[in-house]
Amino acid sequence: MSSDLSEAESAAVPRFGVGMKLRFDPVRDAWVVLGPERLFLPDEHAVEVLKLVDGTRSVAVIAATLAEKFAAPASAIEADIWPMLQDLAARGAVRL
Repeated sequence: MSSDLSEAESAAVPRFGVGMKLRFDPVRDAWVVLGPERLFLPDEHAVEVLKLVDGTRSVAVIAATLAEKFAAPASAIEADIWPMLQDLAARGAVRL
């Protein structure tokens, strides 16, 4: 799979939305994105991405980091994580 992301999308720097945080919830024994009156339970793949969201790394850098960790093509990872980040942005969990 090749990446169809534009240069601007690859260069986007995701950060958590206002009041949103990634935290491990011992009660649920799972990672959650927690915010004011909201809670998201990301799957294990989304958690790997969200652990790298720090407001300084671009989508391309996040994809490259995951590509190295999982021995997969960065372009394929970029193409997979972009829709997830867009969905979380639409819900206010992250900003792009």
